[in-house]
Amino acid sequence: MYVPDAFRQDDPALLADAIRGCGLGVLVTLGDDGLVASHVPMLLDPDPAPFGTLRGHLASPNPQARGVAQGVAALAIFTGPDGYITPSWYETKRRTGAVVPTWNYIAVHAYGPIAFFADADRLRDVVTRLTARHEAARAEPWAVTDAPPAFIDGMLRGIVGFEIPIARLEGKWKLSQNRPPADRAGVVAGLEQDGAAALAAAVAAAKRG
Repeated sequence: MYVPDAFRQDDPALLADAIRGCGLGVLVTLGDDGLVASHVPMLLDPDPAPFGTLRGHLASPNPQARGVAQGVAALAIFTGPDGYITPSWYETKRRTGAVVPTWNYIAVHAYGPIAFFADADRLRDVVTRLTARHEAARAEPWAVTDAPPAFIDGMLRGIVGFEIPIARLEGKWKLSQNRPPADRAGVVAGLEQDGAAALAAAVAAAKRG
């Protein structure tokens, strides 16, 4: 990922928070038929330090679960809030007109060797924890144990688990850090007016490069 210094984010804690804040990631690997990508929810466990391990699962018929060798390099992509930035929000537009549109976003790329597994207990742990994570905020959270055990056993036979011990993390916080303070204030105000509160807050919190 191309990351100019102004947008580089190297803090492992912030990168981990961004990954955990994403409901869905993109898993990319190179297999027998070339590059393949799957959109899958993933867990981030803290060990081993400093970056931790990603865990998730794929459907057994997915070519990515069958045509990728154990230990091959994998890339997991996570994106945070993003949005179009119009030059109309910049004070510089009013002063000189020398501005162009851009796109602001948060992105994290995690790299590491992928390993697949079919052990039922490990699979049950992954799906149970993923479910608990995404059901936690509900008034009446659903749990894996709410379904008949035989049904869950059958579902587990239809998936393949994976884990990626993260060897390298790249973070890009492209949040108008390269613009003058007045332009950044305009971006924050414009995004808030457009209802993009999460992106506005990220721009306001980003340190200028």
